[in-house]
Amino acid sequence: MAYSTKKLIEGAKGVCDWLVAELAGLRTGRASPTLLDTVSVEVYGSMMKLAQVASIAVEDARSLYVTPYDKSVQKDIEKALVVADLGVSVGSDDKGVRVSFPELTTERRLQLIKLLKSKLEEARVSLRGERTRAMNEAEQAEKDGELSEDELRRAKTDIQKVVDEHVAKLDELAAKKEKELAS
Repeated sequence: MAYSTKKLIEGAKGVCDWLVAELAGLRTGRASPTLLDTVSVEVYGSMMKLAQVASIAVEDARSLYVTPYDKSVQKDIEKALVVADLGVSVGSDDKGVRVSFPELTTERRLQLIKLLKSKLEEARVSLRGERTRAMNEAEQAEKDGELSEDELRRAKTDIQKVVDEHVAKLDELAAKKEKELAS
C-alpha cells in the first residue's frame, strides 16, 4: 500500500489560502474592499461584518465608499471604521461613508513589509507542522506494517516534494505582495 499525500496537500493548501487572506489585508497604495473585511459593526444587538450591512465600492485609487443597506446603521458603520484603527480617515454624507486612505510613507511601507515577512514565516511554520504530521503518520504506518521500508522512503520523498512546492508558492505570493508594497 502506498502512502497518500492527499491530507498533506489539503493542509498545505489551507496554509496557502490563509496567507492569501492575510496578505489581502495588507494595504498597498490602492484602496481595495478587502481591506475592510476585518471590520465588524455592532448593529441590531449583535456584531456583523461590514460587508453584511453595507455595500463597499472603490471610488478612486485611494478611497472607498460604504453604502449601508439600512440608513439607520450609518453612524454605527462610521463608528466601527474609526474604532478599527486602520489608519484611514472616515467621513460621511447623507448617502454613506467615505473611507480615504492616506499615501503610504516609506516608514509605513517598511513596517508593512516587516509584517508581511512575519506572516510568511508563520505560514512556513504551519507548513512544517503539516510536514511533521505527515511524516509521523507515514512512520506509524511503517511500524504498523502497512508500509515497507522502501515505501516509507518513497512517502517521505513525496511528502518533502509537496512541502517544497508549497513553500515555493508561499514565497511567490510574498514576493508579489512585497513588490506591490515597495512601489
